[in-house]
Amino acid sequence: ISNMSKELIDLRKKDLDQLNQELASVRAEQFTMRIKHKTGQLNETNLLKNTRRKIARIKTLITETKNKEVK
Repeated sequence: ISNMSKELIDLRKKDLDQLNQELASVRAEQFTMRIKHKTGQLNETNLLKNTRRKIARIKTLITETKNKEVK
């Protein structure tokens, strides 16, 4: 199993509060990375894209979880 799918499996095990906490933490991480990128301290620029995609995954799971609760 690839690293991304392991991450997705771990995220699916979390409830809504845990997903929101994870989202906040990843956004803080993204902010730090963007500052490092602007100041030339971030060598691995692919991390920016990976973080952006992780945020999208978490938001998608939050939406899925909310939709399941409504039904």
